[in-house]
Amino acid sequence: MSDEGHRLTGEIWASLPVPALLLDAEDRIDALNPEAEAFLNASLRSLKGRSVHDCLIVDAPIEGALTRVRLNRSPVFINDSDVGTHERASVACNLQIAPLTDHPEILLVVIAPRQIAGRLGRAPGAAARSAIGMAEMLAHEIKNPLAGISGAAQLLSMSLEGEDLELTDLIVAETRRVVQLLEQVEQFGNLRPPLTKPVNLHDLLDRARRSASVGFAAHMQIHDDYDPSLPPTLADGDQLLQVFLNLLKNAAEAVQRSGQGTGTIRLRTFYEPSLRVRGADGVALAVPLQVEIVDDGPGLPPEIADEIFEPFISGRENGTGLGLALVSKIVTEHRGWISVESAPGRTAFRISLPVAPEGGAPDANQET
Repeated sequence: MSDEGHRLTGEIWASLPVPALLLDAEDRIDALNPEAEAFLNASLRSLKGRSVHDCLIVDAPIEGALTRVRLNRSPVFINDSDVGTHERASVACNLQIAPLTDHPEILLVVIAPRQIAGRLGRAPGAAARSAIGMAEMLAHEIKNPLAGISGAAQLLSMSLEGEDLELTDLIVAETRRVVQLLEQVEQFGNLRPPLTKPVNLHDLLDRARRSASVGFAAHMQIHDDYDPSLPPTLADGDQLLQVFLNLLKNAAEAVQRSGQGTGTIRLRTFYEPSLRVRGADGVALAVPLQVEIVDDGPGLPPEIADEIFEPFISGRENGTGLGLALVSKIVTEHRGWISVESAPGRTAFRISLPVAPEGGAPDANQET
């Protein structure tokens, strides 16, 4: 690179409106932009060479994410994480981690506080929650007249034929579609707390696989790569089954929409002892049980990749944007973590869950 190129690169780095860090191969801080120095309330001179894990407190499995970025040589997005330091309170942020093209062991970490993300067009979580609350309130009232409209159209169809009959069939089909949407909204808002007990993740994955193979994923090849020694997790089996079915359906529909006809889904489980998440009570919890659902479809649309778990965000025409939001809500209520890595030809949803206590010790919501 020419001297002018180096100068421009330095100006761009200094002008970034969000905190950015460069980490070496050992996760030590190698460079900070001015916004990062302000965020960390410390200079590069005092932080250079220190482990980023000693300087930042993140309520997400950040160590595992850094390892995956280097291993896969592809970026990872971590949304809605509390990020802070030992000297300042945590704030809600979105993180982007990417390897340098020529030196993949060196990582760029960009921290976008949510208030900045909101100014850039991301809908704040409170607004989404308010929209859901409004939709819940209206759903019940709208479903009743829709049932009347559908019934009236069915009665009319008994004395019609030709094009008129096609119109009444269209009315019935569209009212049913709207009712299904309203039921999804109600389901999202009324999800009961999980009734937990020790469950075998492989049993749930196999149930989801069998259901998908004879239905919405009949055009897909589904392979498994299970860790046979994986211990049980403490979970509501019905709710986790719903999570796996939703992710399988998303994968199958993505492949179908791409026009490639058939595709492959891989179900993978493994144990990663280093992963931890920080709960609402501030206590770090180990989430070593890993479930990955990987497809070879076209990947997520880049414009929504970093907010795919937000309500009403969908990459599918006429999609409700509630499926993945519901998945994220269920996983969070199971004290777990969900993330996604996506590129054309490979999209991997990864769920991290805690191990069930020995003896199946109950938690606050466990079945009795």
